[in-house]
Amino acid sequence: MLAKPFEKPVRVWTGLGFPRQLNNVADAYQMLLNWCGNSPEQKAALRACKAALAGDVDAETARGIFLAFARRKDILVEDAMMPPPVSHGRDTHI
Repeated sequence: MLAKPFEKPVRVWTGLGFPRQLNNVADAYQMLLNWCGNSPEQKAALRACKAALAGDVDAETARGIFLAFARRKDILVEDAMMPPPVSHGRDTHI
């Protein structure tokens, strides 16, 4: 089973509100296995990831189904939702 990378990573909220980046089908599959629940969306995403890992569907198909799951569960991190990066350098502009 190969990792089957996504063209664009998927970010989801986990735990206490921390974002997690999923770079490939294996990351998404592992996240789904650890997810508490048994919804139809979760089952569909698990089946899609498993099929992608077996080579039966492409990674982007599994990604799309995983995105539907993440949106339904309200854990998808949209780009606009991410806080700006923290700068540790000295800012000379006041």
